[in-house]
Order: sequence, then structure tokens, then C-alpha cells
Amino acid sequence: MPRQLIREVRTPLPMEAGKPKRYDYHYERNGVVNLPVFFEPLAGWRTVMTRERRTKIDWAHCMRRLLDRHYPDAEKVILVMDNLCAYGPSSFYEAFAPEEACRLAQRLEIHYTPEHGSWLNMAEIENSAMARQCLSRRIPEKQVMEEETSAWSKRRNEEGAAANWRFRTEDARIKLRRLYPNIDG
Repeated sequence: MPRQLIREVRTPLPMEAGKPKRYDYHYERNGVVNLPVFFEPLAGWRTVMTRERRTKIDWAHCMRRLLDRHYPDAEKVILVMDNLCAYGPSSFYEAFAPEEACRLAQRLEIHYTPEHGSWLNMAEIENSAMARQCLSRRIPEKQVMEEETSAWSKRRNEEGAAANWRFRTEDARIKLRRLYPNIDG
């Protein structure tokens, strides 16, 4: 999820009785960061990483951090990600030595959401919550963005905010029938 870093040009006026905090419409653009969100919906756990770009190399480093720091004992991690994402295990080979790339690729099982079905990606729900609860103001620097998103994900994790997913396989077979093979002939 890309976000602009926006610095105030003029100091906002504080809230007063009956008046909200007021911002000047002038601002200084201070770059862009990418905020990949990793979400384990049944456990109610998520983490947000802050990257300056959104490249295959960045994706590979995020995945290594996810696998080694958050799931060090897991033999296999199942990752569901947006179909539009062009990244995959080959990204590891561009970022790391072959031995390390192979180690990471073997620990990862990737499933993609259906084409035109990114709404099935539960991380999108988390992106929306993060945008409303954490990013709805001007954030000037990458370090502040990291602190804010880290505090947000920590609070959401402590709350155990899980996804209440109601889309069942039977519903998918009806709504997404064009994606399921017809074995009746």
C-alpha cells in the first residue's frame, strides 16, 4: 500500500472549544513509502513493514523477514496474495545467494486470489482499517510512519482483531463458477 509522506508547511492550529484542529492546505511532499501488510486472519495477527520502494527485491526482503522473524519454526508458510502481484519465489533468486533463495522458496507456499477478486484478499480489509485508524493524517517521515504503523499493528494484535470471513466454499462455487472447472461434461 503506497503512502505519501507529507510535511506541514505551516503549523496546524490546535483544537478549540467548538472548532476542530485546522490544517493549511499547503504541504510539502516528502517522498513515498510502501506499506506491505501481512495478516494471519484466524490468529488476529498482522505486521506492517515500511519500504521505500515496491520491487521484487523489496518483496524478497519482506518475505525473508516474515519467514525468519515471525515464523522461524514453521516448515511451510501458506501465503495468499493478490493475483496482480508479480512477485514470487523467483524474486528470492534476484535478491539472495542461491542457497538462501532456495531455503526461503521451499518454506513458502503461494496461493493467488482470483483475477478480479482482490476483494477476497483479507489484507485489503486490514489496509482499509489501517488507513482509517492510523494514516488519516499527514505523516512527514519514514521513521514516523514506521512508529505509527508499528503501534497500530501492536494495538490490533493485542485486541485480537481477526477477520470474520463469511465467504464459504459453497458460496464461492456459485459466485465464482466461471473459475471452477466443469467436470460434468
